[in-house]
Amino acid sequence: MSANLSGFNAGEIEPSLGFEIIPGGDYVAVIVESEIKATRAGDGSYLALTFQILEGSAKGRKLWANLNLENKNPTAVNIAKAELSAICRAVGILTPKDSAELHNKPLTLKVGVKPDQNGEERNVIRAYKALSATSGQTVPAQSAKAVAPTEKAPETRTAGSRAPWLKS
Repeated sequence: MSANLSGFNAGEIEPSLGFEIIPGGDYVAVIVESEIKATRAGDGSYLALTFQILEGSAKGRKLWANLNLENKNPTAVNIAKAELSAICRAVGILTPKDSAELHNKPLTLKVGVKPDQNGEERNVIRAYKALSATSGQTVPAQSAKAVAPTEKAPETRTAGSRAPWLKS
């Protein structure tokens, strides 16, 4: 299969150089996409969430979280459930029947920066917080337990593991 590209001239458009890392901090965002996907090994599944930042210099940027809801590693499942609980509490929906119920509900993401397995910096979501209804400030939601730096997180758990802002 192919696509018709008549009228496109790459010489007239600056190429994309990828995305720069978002500085660590708190960002107001919403979930814009969610999907259950099979793990690479095919022995489990994870909830793939796409967050879009709503304000500030990073407005429009996206971040990702993959939550291992079904995995042979019980620690991975417990971490994923704790993260999902934090997200649900942050958006005020404690018993969602479908991940779409979590879409377009503002929350605050605590974003960090850490090196990936190749030593390149990447963004990670460290916590989820609710927005205060009256002040626009955030109040803590139960945040997910982070994997200790010496532990190796399961491959599909890493938020942003295929982030487009990573350099090749």
